[in-house]
Amino acid sequence: MSKRSYVSVARAEAAAEKRERVIKAAARFLREEDSITAFSLDAVAKAADVTRLTVYNQFGSRRGLLEAVFDDIAQRGQLVRLNDAMAEENPSKGLDMLIEIFCDFWGGDPAVARLHDAMAIDSEFAQALLERNERRRRSIEELVARIAAKKVPTAARRDAVDLIFALTSCAMFRMLSGARPVAAVCAIITDAARAATARIKPANSDPR
Repeated sequence: MSKRSYVSVARAEAAAEKRERVIKAAARFLREEDSITAFSLDAVAKAADVTRLTVYNQFGSRRGLLEAVFDDIAQRGQLVRLNDAMAEENPSKGLDMLIEIFCDFWGGDPAVARLHDAMAIDSEFAQALLERNERRRRSIEELVARIAAKKVPTAARRDAVDLIFALTSCAMFRMLSGARPVAAVCAIITDAARAATARIKPANSDPR
């Protein structure tokens, strides 16, 4: 390896290390601070022991940093398991799996809830988070379409999708959690989602 190549690799590794350090500092900041309004590039740079310019060069804006934190938590929270839910042969079981995955995600890291609070202080990040939530809606739409009887009206399917989308939101999880453990919240949401799909299933189908 030439000296120039070695330097390039070393710089890339150093940049990746700083990026990871900033993301971890930002997530820690979200968990520990009392108010989301205190979140800023300057504050995170200080917490990560890097310059504000370093944070800006890595993420471009507060929105970029918040998105990076969300995506990092999503990866560590194993949202990739959604692929298994969507591939499940029984769509009702797949929906149960989807609900469990999101309950685990919403309840797995306090920073996730704070990221949703950040929608109030950054309209661009709010839009980015809404776009991510639309992926959840599309997954629900696909599962509901597979669950529903062929003659079920489109409006009835849409009602089921809208209800399950609301049930599986971070806001609903936070509302129901309180003193309840994640498993108990998941059971409540699962029962409600099953009730929503029961009205659109073919007769004599799997009751789940």
